[in-house]
Amino acid sequence: MIIYGKGSEELGIKIAEQLQVKAAGVESKIFPDGESYIRFIENLEDRDLIIIQYCYPQQDKKLMELFFMLDTARDLGARRTVAVIPYLPYARQDKRFRPGEVVSNKSVGKLFEAVGTDILVTVDVHSENSLKSFKLQTVNLSAMPLLAEYLKTLKLTKPYVMAPDRGAVTHAQLVSSILNTDYAYFEKHRDRVTGEVVTDYKDIDIGGRDVIILDDIISTGSTIANVARVMRSKTDRKIVAACTHGLIIGEAEKTIRESGVTDIISTDTVPSKFSKVSVSTIISKALRKIM
Repeated sequence: MIIYGKGSEELGIKIAEQLQVKAAGVESKIFPDGESYIRFIENLEDRDLIIIQYCYPQQDKKLMELFFMLDTARDLGARRTVAVIPYLPYARQDKRFRPGEVVSNKSVGKLFEAVGTDILVTVDVHSENSLKSFKLQTVNLSAMPLLAEYLKTLKLTKPYVMAPDRGAVTHAQLVSSILNTDYAYFEKHRDRVTGEVVTDYKDIDIGGRDVIILDDIISTGSTIANVARVMRSKTDRKIVAACTHGLIIGEAEKTIRESGVTDIISTDTVPSKFSKVSVSTIISKALRKIM
């Protein structure tokens, strides 16, 4: 059985239809003091339960509501609980970069364990290392093949796949192999105090070719824009920015467009106007194996 949290109805119903199982929402509201109220409508006793919850934006609130649901599902007799979080918050803080920092990703993992979660399913987690500290079964799915298939439909001219840093090289390799094209990567250095990003690159000949800048997350757009400006100086053809998780915070779209990017593409791990690809199919496929 699938239970979807508030705001996750569309994805929950898609997955339920693909799995041919029952789906239901929950009764929820916010009290005047800002606290959340959640009530399960369905009988959960002796059921294998899949709880689907978007946890961005409002990461802290959405995570807490998910923990409430997972904990209560156990309390109400659910046999097994699977949490599906398309975009996993705090995965970028998987180690202590500066003395005294909270390793928030590790804390999140402990909370999933504390509420009795059996399996956590997510998509393109920022760092594989972020799941190694979790003492429960985790499934990390790749949306890159889905993005590659969508990029094929754009009929780009000899597209060159660019990874904005070493961390995105694996994604670039996979997508370029599906598109039967070349890839390269930039070197990115982030100041841990100011957050400023500096990008270095090797001289690449991309004359007459379209460019795909590929990453797992697009947040403020500064990393994509740095790469796009370099690419724009080398070609007057299309530059497409593609990612799994399109957070697109604040003026990110403006920043990206002004750098020369012609199109922004993401999946529905974070629903937005840029979501051209649905991850429902890969989640459904994974859940069939799990359940």
